[in-house]
Amino acid sequence: MWRGLRAALGWLSRLGGGGAPPAAMEPMERAVVRCVPSEPKLSLQLVLPDGSARYMQRDQAEPLGRALARIATNAAKGRAKAGKKSKKPRAEDGEAGEAELPEVRLFSRDGRAVSEEVPNAAAWQDGAVLQVGAARYRVERNPPALTELRLPRSLLAGFPVCPKVSAEFAAPQHCLFRWYRERLPQGGGEGPVWEEEREPEGGERVFTPSNALVGLRLKLRCTPGDGARRFGPPREVESSGPVEAGPGVCTFDARHLYTRKVCGRSSVRAVSYNILADTYAQTEFSRTVLYPYCAPYALEVDYRQNLLKKELAGYNADLICLQEVDKSVFTDSLAPALDAFGLEGLFKIKEKQHEGLATFYRRDKFSLLSQHDIAFSEALLSEALHAELRDKLGQYPVVRDKVLQRSSVLQVSVLQSETDPSRKLCVANTHLYWHPKGGNIRLIQIAIALSHIEHVACDLYPNIPVVFCGDFNSTPSSGTYGFINTGGIAEDHEDWASNGEEERCNMPLSHPFKLQSACGEPAYTNYVGGFYGCLDYIFIDKNALEVEQVIPLPSHEEVTTHQALPSVSHPSDHIALICDLKWK
Repeated sequence: MWRGLRAALGWLSRLGGGGAPPAAMEPMERAVVRCVPSEPKLSLQLVLPDGSARYMQRDQAEPLGRALARIATNAAKGRAKAGKKSKKPRAEDGEAGEAELPEVRLFSRDGRAVSEEVPNAAAWQDGAVLQVGAARYRVERNPPALTELRLPRSLLAGFPVCPKVSAEFAAPQHCLFRWYRERLPQGGGEGPVWEEEREPEGGERVFTPSNALVGLRLKLRCTPGDGARRFGPPREVESSGPVEAGPGVCTFDARHLYTRKVCGRSSVRAVSYNILADTYAQTEFSRTVLYPYCAPYALEVDYRQNLLKKELAGYNADLICLQEVDKSVFTDSLAPALDAFGLEGLFKIKEKQHEGLATFYRRDKFSLLSQHDIAFSEALLSEALHAELRDKLGQYPVVRDKVLQRSSVLQVSVLQSETDPSRKLCVANTHLYWHPKGGNIRLIQIAIALSHIEHVACDLYPNIPVVFCGDFNSTPSSGTYGFINTGGIAEDHEDWASNGEEERCNMPLSHPFKLQSACGEPAYTNYVGGFYGCLDYIFIDKNALEVEQVIPLPSHEEVTTHQALPSVSHPSDHIALICDLKWK
């Protein structure tokens, strides 16, 4: 720990305070102060004149004098220990070997001594000077620092490598990145030699290895920055394995030809995609029954994430709504990767599950005004908004209990245009109950969803357009699709008895929106060995939005190249829907 602290402080000393050139100021050691208003204590790290590294925590409200006295005591102890180790008593230490307390003072940036009565939080300012005897230290308050730097375990040639970067007092977009390739030693040398990449993208956060790097490992050096010309100590990370050859042509390559650029300011490119949760792909049932035609390595999460990140990045979307997103995949893979491409991510986990929904929006097009996520079961039980539906379901306790047992959720985000604040969007995302005989359950879930969306888009933000994405597990002939599309469903619709007469629950439902499927009714959006059909949709408010273009789905030949989905060239059993929308 102390070795790392000394290295970091030494690096800060060489760099100079505030990012300025070292020659522009008097050379000093560094005293690093971390002070966060929400925490009761601040920390101070420095290397004392005797060479010992010190880490102190002090109450932020404590008078400065007490902290300075502790530094003086530590400096005296360090000096005494150094004297004992040298076995050469110094006359100034006295016969008892007691080290005299050095003078310790703190000076503000303008050179004035800081009163010892000032609280620590106000005293330790960036650029202040700490004097410990004859030694002087420049205070670095909250300098940029990396808390995590990690590379994906699987690296494929031609596929973007997006490191996970977590930082304090810094932002990834202000960090400096340097990529290195492994150069294997010649003549039996020890260990690899690293050579900096000189390709145009070599200095960016996202790096795409070429075929020439197959068989070689990568190294990343990241220097944290805060955008105000301050930089912290760099960290390095090496890949755990070498770059491997990619799968060749993927199902989404041709689609990327339509989405090479981000669409214009007056348009919105939306994507809806069930990405197949790892928690479902990695079961024995999935490998042997659901997807026996898929190579086992192509079901591995790291392999599929390589494909998925390239696919999503290449769509240059403004809105991305994903279903079946593992919590760890969102945190460790998708959020950092799409952040590097300018997208901010929001996550809603299902109750008692390891997967959920994710919504991403382009930061330079939208800002987030509010979130209104719900779990269907909880909303039905407790919200006054659904009291009428709750009363109707009271007549059908078996169906009601089934609805309450489901973990399905709804993600609702209100976004505001960065260029035209008068333009707002209500973006909804969901994944309805999956069972083929669960049509009645899906009708109840979508009724709850549309009532909640109505509350947000009509009551809280009157008359804002709705974009409703998701895996609705409903074909165009289903009651759920008809209900969304037409605004109502009759009490005698056959889907009310989708699981037999004993679970029939007749009730009329309606909603006020004029919604249409922006991508129409494709032959299928889900294609597996035993089933294919259209289950996914992007519904839009046709009074306020219109479709500019729909990105064509992969051809049937592309989908079935490896029999069905997922495959070595497609990461999910679903196909992404993509369309460009514009305000009317």
